[in-house]
Amino acid sequence: MKVSIGADHAGFPLKQEVAAHLREQGHEVIDLGTNSTDPVDYPDFAEAVGKSILDGTVKRAVLICGSGVGASVAANKMPGVRAGLCHDGYSAHQGVEHDDMNVLVLGARVIGVALAKELVDNYMRAAFTHEERHERRLNKVMSIEERYGKKVSVKSSIH
Repeated sequence: MKVSIGADHAGFPLKQEVAAHLREQGHEVIDLGTNSTDPVDYPDFAEAVGKSILDGTVKRAVLICGSGVGASVAANKMPGVRAGLCHDGYSAHQGVEHDDMNVLVLGARVIGVALAKELVDNYMRAAFTHEERHERRLNKVMSIEERYGKKVSVKSSIH
C-alpha cells in the first residue's frame, strides 16, 4: 500500500524508524518531511499529510509530533481527514475498523520505537468493517464536517 508520512522536529527520529519499518513491510512510503531535528511547525506537516489523503495520493498516512496532540488537532481541521492519536494497539486497528481512520498520529515523546512499529502494523492491517452502524456513524461525522466546514469532495472507503 502507498502511505505518506510526516513529522515535525520532535517526531523526526521516530518518523525515520517508522518509514523504514513500513518499507520493510513492503509499503511504498512518501516522506513529506521534516528532514531534521531543526525546529519547525507541526501544522505544516499535518496539512501536507492531510493533502496527500484528500488528493488521493494515498489512502493511509502516519503523522508524528512530540505528543501527537497538536498534529492530530491540525490534521482534523481538514474535512475528510480522520486522524486518530493512538498509543495502544487496540485503538490503532479499531480506529480504522469502526471509524475509517485514515491518519495514524503518534507522539514521539510518549511512545518508543517498538510500540510505534506495533501500532503502525495494527493500523496498516486493519480495514473498515462497512457494518451498518459504523457507516451510519461515519456518515454523521461527514455531515458534521459539511455543516461546520468547507465542503470537500473526498474519496472515502465507504463509497
